[in-house]
Formats: sequence, structure tokens, C-alpha cells
Amino acid sequence: MSTRVKVAVRLRPMNQRELKIGGDCIVKIKNNRTEVIHPKRRDVKPKVFTFDNCFWSCDNSQHFVDQSEVFESIGTEVVQHSFDGFNSCIFAYGQTGSGKSYTMMGSKSDIGLIPRVANELITTFENMNCKTNRIVLELSYMEIYNEKVKDLLNPQSPSNANIYLKVRENKSYGTYVDGLSKLVVNSYDEIEKHISFGSLSRSVAQTNMNNESSRSHAVLTIYVTQIAFDSETKTKSEKVSKLSLVDLAGSERAEKTGAKGDRLREGSNINKSLTTLGLVISALADAKKKNNFVPYRDSVLTWLLKDNLGGNSKTIMMATISPSGDNYEETLSTLRYANSAKNITNLAVINEDPTTALIRELREELDRLRLVVANKSVNSQSITSLSTLNDTIDANERLMKDISKTYDEKLEETAKIDSCRLNSLREIGVTIEKQGITVKKNTFYLINLSSDPSLDLMLVYYLNVYFL
Repeated sequence: MSTRVKVAVRLRPMNQRELKIGGDCIVKIKNNRTEVIHPKRRDVKPKVFTFDNCFWSCDNSQHFVDQSEVFESIGTEVVQHSFDGFNSCIFAYGQTGSGKSYTMMGSKSDIGLIPRVANELITTFENMNCKTNRIVLELSYMEIYNEKVKDLLNPQSPSNANIYLKVRENKSYGTYVDGLSKLVVNSYDEIEKHISFGSLSRSVAQTNMNNESSRSHAVLTIYVTQIAFDSETKTKSEKVSKLSLVDLAGSERAEKTGAKGDRLREGSNINKSLTTLGLVISALADAKKKNNFVPYRDSVLTWLLKDNLGGNSKTIMMATISPSGDNYEETLSTLRYANSAKNITNLAVINEDPTTALIRELREELDRLRLVVANKSVNSQSITSLSTLNDTIDANERLMKDISKTYDEKLEETAKIDSCRLNSLREIGVTIEKQGITVKKNTFYLINLSSDPSLDLMLVYYLNVYFL
């Protein structure tokens, strides 16, 4: 099914920095029309854009679109796509501090798209699960930091804290992350627990533009597997879809953010991936050039989003912008990207019964590769190619093993990772209790007092006696 990328724009309120600078709101929104006025030169013609949705969340001077209404407008749609068997995606794009993370994740008192979508998925899952249908939900959560992929759900020991995963591509399975954890979930509480743990591991730092600036791209994916049993024919059919919720790091200018050292290097990598994303969007949007090269592999981000941009997915872009004249150029840049994105055409199809065929194709590919290795004479020139072939064989074997896992095996793996995570925290003296803190008797400990509103968990650090 040919479908174009849907684009929504959200205007956030003035922040403290912008209120201190002063100036009027330079953005006007009416229905699906967004207009940007030059902050200094009134003789310059306003820039006008039209999108599928335009959300005014600046102040109460007109209808204020809150988190709930944003979800009702675009969140319920992707949930329905997931249970219809389509891949779907929402990704938030905009300059740093423009409201991407707030729109996607929200705050403790005003949750955003990701927790609302997760809750709706669970509600639908509970209503649909019955004797003739079985639904399995799985969750993965990763970050792309300095062009490297990290699993946010599977804890690593301190000595291996910087283990990064490889992005690979299989002609049948598509682009995937080798070794990424997929945890079985059956309730919203389980999803919330995993998201909270993963969010604490994200790379976040302060810049001049944003006190809680995300320094990495985060991709949360929920996999929906539906197995329907036909009592008359005694056969089963299967639909598998994935819903990706992407919170991109903000595009930025070093002179405005005050980035130095590690922050400057991070900003450079962020801008590299976002620049590549812009090139991918431009190439896909230019329908006149049918053989136009699309540079997906020029960054890890665009490689992972390959299916969502121009591929098998129903995709929504959420562009977030600032109302301040100080951000005029950045706002225009975001809206121009969004305007190009709405011209991208995807080819979304219902993903039915892929596993059996995929396993067969993987087996055939493995047999072919093993035959090539067996018949290849070893010399100085072929050692590298043999190593590459063996690496591909190993990756395909892992992928086939992962796809072939039974539900019970997936549950067992989820339990192991949960146990590993708990032990990992205990080893470094950290205890996390969601409902309260339990303190052992005759034990020395410290309790943190954090002003960061995103750290809503309680942390207890136990002190070993021999340190005192």
C-alpha cells in the first residue's frame, strides 16, 4: 500500500531563556497552516507551510493542544496500524530544547506519546487476547550515541559498560541491531519499568539551550505478534508488526549551546546524523529522480530508519518548534525539513506469516555461505574475505536462533535479564525501589536528593564497612 509520510508540527511555550530575551511569538497557527514571521524585518514576506496536523501549545490565546490531544490525533492511529499488521513509526525532529522529549516522553505528571501509546497498546492487547487469538508483545530500547548503538535494557558490568552493538542488514529481515534485547511484556507496569531503567541510562547533559539536553537518539520499539487459530481448518496464521517511537537528539549550533569538549564532539556527531537524515529526506522527496541515490548508510540513524523512510512503514514525523524570534533560522530549517518529508512515499504492507519463510531463506543462505567457505582456498588475499564470510554466517545463525525462539524461551530470557539487571545494581551498591525504600538494619547508607525531575526513582547507596 503506497502511503506518504504524515507530518505534524507542534509549537511549544516560551521557556525562561526566551522570556528573559523578550520579543513576541513569531509563529502563527491556524488549522493545518503554520506561518513564520521575521522577528526584525516586517517587510519580509511570512513563510507559510501546510501540514497534516499543526498543534498550538504555546499559550492560552487560542485553543491549547495538550499531551492528551496530541496522542488522540496521531498516537491512536499508530496503535491501530500495529494491530492491523503494519509497521509504523513516530519520530520527533527539531532543534535542541524545542520540546521533542517532552512531546515523546513527557513528565511524571503529564506523560507524552510513548507512555500513552504503550498504555493503549496494552489495553488493546488485553481486549483482543482470547482463546482463538494469541498476542505476544516484545520491547526493545536503544540509543545511538556518537554514531554507536547501545542496548538500554540489558545492563553491562562496569568493565564492559561501553559495549556497542552492530547494525546489520538482511535481505529478508531488513535492517536490525545484532544482539539487541527484546523483552516480553504483558502489562503497562512492565513497559514502564523497562522504559524507566532505559531512560536512566541515556546520555543526557546540560547545554545553554536546554538544562536536560538529550545527547543521543533513542529508539523504543514494540513488536506485536498476532497468532490466529482457525478451529475449522486447524491452521494458524501470523501477523508481525513493529512500532518504533524515536526521540532524536536536537540539532544545534555550537555558538548558541555553549558546547565545548565532549559536548562539542557529541554535537558534531548529532549534527552529522541529522544532516544525513536531511539528505535522505531530500533524496526520497524528489520523486522526479527515480534512480536518485539515498545515503542511508552514511549514518547509523538513517540506516536504522531505512524501513521507516521510503520503506515498509506507516510513518509520522513530529516537528517541534520554538515561538521565539531568537530561533527564527532554526524554526525555518525544521519546517523546511518537515515540508520535504511530507513528499516521501512509503510502501507499507501487512506483515503476515514471515517467520517460516524467513527461517527457510536464512537456512538456504547459510548453506550457500558455508559452501563458499568450504571451497575457498586460503591465501593472504582471501583471509579478509573469509573472515567477512564467517562473520556473516555467525550473524545469520544468531538471527535465525533469535527468530526461532519459542514464547517460553523469550520469557526465560526476559527473566534472566531482569535478574542480571538487579544483580548489576546490587554489585555497585544501588537499590531501586519503586514503592519505597527498604533499609537493612545496622547498615551504613546514603540516599540521593536530586533536583532533576526526570529522576523519579529512589536510590540508596549502601556503604561497605571496610571503606569507613
